Amino acid sequence: MKAALLSRVYDVAKETSLDHARTLSQRTGNQVWLKREDEQPVFSFKIRGAYNKMASLDSEFLKRGVVASSAGNHAQGVALSAQRLGCRAVIVMPTPTPAIKVEAVRSFGAEVILCGDDYDAAYAKAREVEAEEGLTFIHPYDDPAVIAGQGTIAIEILRQHPGKIDAIYVAVGGGGLISGIGACIKELMPEVRIIGVEPEDADAMARSLRAGEIVTLDRVGRFADGVAVRRVGQQTFEIAKEVIDEIVVVSNDEICAAMKDIFEDRRCILEPSGALAYAGLKRHISHHGWKDKELVAIACGANINFDSLRHVSERAEIGEHREAILAVTIPERPGSFLQFCRAIGDRNVTEFNYRYESESAAHVFVGVKIANLDESGRLVAELREQGYDVLDLTQNELAKLHIRHMVGGRAPGASHERLFQVSFPERAGALLQFLEKMSANWNISLFHYRNHGSDFGHVLVGIQVPERDEDAFQRFIQSTGYECIEETDNPACALFLS
Repeated sequence: MKAALLSRVYDVAKETSLDHARTLSQRTGNQVWLKREDEQPVFSFKIRGAYNKMASLDSEFLKRGVVASSAGNHAQGVALSAQRLGCRAVIVMPTPTPAIKVEAVRSFGAEVILCGDDYDAAYAKAREVEAEEGLTFIHPYDDPAVIAGQGTIAIEILRQHPGKIDAIYVAVGGGGLISGIGACIKELMPEVRIIGVEPEDADAMARSLRAGEIVTLDRVGRFADGVAVRRVGQQTFEIAKEVIDEIVVVSNDEICAAMKDIFEDRRCILEPSGALAYAGLKRHISHHGWKDKELVAIACGANINFDSLRHVSERAEIGEHREAILAVTIPERPGSFLQFCRAIGDRNVTEFNYRYESESAAHVFVGVKIANLDESGRLVAELREQGYDVLDLTQNELAKLHIRHMVGGRAPGASHERLFQVSFPERAGALLQFLEKMSANWNISLFHYRNHGSDFGHVLVGIQVPERDEDAFQRFIQSTGYECIEETDNPACALFLS
């Protein structure tokens, strides 16, 4: 608490507003407040911790300069802090980092080094630069001065909301933000619940708290890239064990829905990690049936690539549980398609893909507007009662990311076909590198890629691999260095592609 009070963040950061979200409050039956860290000069809370750390350095170290590794918000915080303090800053960013983020860092006068395909590679390079040039490494979260800087947010909340607060929801990546906020809140108002929120594909803190020790994830999803860390900090973990009351884990679709909700209420567009806290708030109060509570969600950042909004818009309705995605098998006879449309009733159809399979059956990929999850269950039950074979794909990530765009791609002649979902860095030559490593004996029988404006692309690829080539094929998969998940047995593939 004392360290936060003595922090020098306001040399460069600003006290952000605590906005009452009227629409969100009415919708949830609680009083919802948004702490608007997207209002900072770098559109993220990261400026607080970065500046506080750098301002605390001895003049000799500051004169030498600083180095950091980051793909976004921390990079901008360090760069702006260096500009204000008049020191050199070197920022190592992964090669696939979108140009808009690279240019934002350079605009503050920092030197940018592009290295590696992910944060781990950039981090290793930054540590090399630190050793070779005698620079000071500015850690994005696992540092007492950084944690104290983030804690100033808690002090502002208590000053801006002098009455009762039931819970504060905080996005969790490496743990710096929730450690700083939680430590201050628990010292002054221990009755306030500190609730962390993580994506289901980047839940390192939740797993670590359950295990009682730090758990390193094998892989992390990159949609909410601001919190996509494989391992939380040692210092932040020790603080988290004392101050976090609960962790809520949410889906990417729920994050998209939260982004839409906040836009409709405040007309601001947050990045996925920026809307993470509100997504957790929604899930948490729904699970516990909370009403008439005073709840604060930290809107921690707004550095989003414009191209990503297409994906967010597409998935928001599913995350809000207002759209069901179904695969339905119907008999292939005159009038059956019309009969199926009548079975859906007066519900609004958001998507319809029909594909003839044989003389006896056809498959329909359909999106239907619903009011809530209960209605989705009722719709599935109604269709089954009428004799339809129904598969609910609403939670099937492969179906939502690829299959919906590929209905009709069945290929009976593609023998030995296996389907893989591959994630690769969005940089020139990445796809070519994948293809060049593949044996000429393995034919590509299917390929689907769609750009979502993120650092990593996702491909669904079909490869014809004879059984005798299994060992060689596994060596190939390992050699790519890309994340490859086999989807051959995914039910959505079985219906529409295999």
